[in-house]
Amino acid sequence: MTFASIRTDAFLPHPPEKVWRALTDRELLGAWLMPNDFQARVGHRFTFHTDAVPAQGFDGQVHCEVLILEPPQRLRISWRAGKIDTTVTWQLVPEGSGTRLFLTHDGFDPSDPEQEATRRLLGGGWQGHLARRLEQTLVGLG
Repeated sequence: MTFASIRTDAFLPHPPEKVWRALTDRELLGAWLMPNDFQARVGHRFTFHTDAVPAQGFDGQVHCEVLILEPPQRLRISWRAGKIDTTVTWQLVPEGSGTRLFLTHDGFDPSDPEQEATRRLLGGGWQGHLARRLEQTLVGLG
């Protein structure tokens, strides 16, 4: 089976260590993404909490596990919610005085209309308001 992905590529005018902190500090991650009980440790299982969408079979919980942790270059987590069982990978690449941040959210079944709708919705979030909230969080770090 072939799976569909979300891919984003953004330049952040902040050093990789600062971006890494926003991805791996529980409080900072909660500020731009969702409240959580994240710990920067491979194998740690954690949950993001947000509003439920019962009509979509989503209870507001995203169940995750830290799969790869390579500071300050790569973080991969599992991302299970509703009918999706996917992975999210952030790759940080130094670029000038900033960071090129690549996000890949893999594992959507393109033959499932609900998963395709979820992929489109999440894709807009990753590229839109979540990207803006991450930038605001980074600016707030000084």
